[in-house]
Amino acid sequence: MKFRGKIVDIACLNHFSRVITTISKLTKMCVLRLTSDNLFFVLSEKVANGGVSMWCELSQANFFDEYQMEGVSTEDNEICLEVTPENLSRALKTVQNAKAVKLKLTKKHCPCLTIAAELPTLSSISRVVTHDVPVDVIPRRLWHEFKEPNMPDFDVSIYLPPLKTMKNVVDRMKNLSNFLVLEANLNGEMNLKIETDLVSVTTHFKDLGNPPWGEDASQDGGPSQSRDPQAMAQARVDIRKLQQFLMGQQVNPSKAMCNIVHERVVHLILLHEDMSLQYFIPAVA
Repeated sequence: MKFRGKIVDIACLNHFSRVITTISKLTKMCVLRLTSDNLFFVLSEKVANGGVSMWCELSQANFFDEYQMEGVSTEDNEICLEVTPENLSRALKTVQNAKAVKLKLTKKHCPCLTIAAELPTLSSISRVVTHDVPVDVIPRRLWHEFKEPNMPDFDVSIYLPPLKTMKNVVDRMKNLSNFLVLEANLNGEMNLKIETDLVSVTTHFKDLGNPPWGEDASQDGGPSQSRDPQAMAQARVDIRKLQQFLMGQQVNPSKAMCNIVHERVVHLILLHEDMSLQYFIPAVA
């Protein structure tokens, strides 16, 4: 089992660092799944038990100048590691001006992802700074828990308003309630609502647009095909989980979307040309 990668391009390094920072804001622990073509960051708390789940996919070729990976076997050519993204993020932040950064799976006092950075220097002596980030190797028998989640059979899919605007609204609402109702329809309209014994607040967004799949979301004849465009699908969620998602965003996605399974789950998707992030927040009664 071997992994080594090298990033030379500073723009790629900074983008990779921003992605890791975003993930570190969403979860304390996650699984890093390495394959020959991709890196996946996975959090698979059971949505049915009220936990959030996350799936972030990066194409290695868009970040790494060199990338070598040998999995546990020829048939199962993958490596699964449990990592603390915050530790990875901290290490990468200290090497942002590096001439080159190498990542390698090593065995020190425990398995580690070792980050070695060659820093710029005025003399001929090279300066290398090394960080060892402890990881746990996940055995093959548990890999099935970290596969890509299925796209839910949603009722409504809609593009999100600017994430900064949405964050400002949610931040204010959090001072008034612990729960928020997110509702949307196939007419490009989305509302964020809170209701308490003392106050009722709604923020309306219009003309957001609906992704092309939204009109016939389910190829097998799901609810969206015959859905009234004005009819709202909604989910009541823990406002802290939505705020956590919005607070962590540093990847400037080219597209941000939200799928709602009525009264069951909110599925948020961020797309960038070289990465995608999915985040699932379960509805609460």
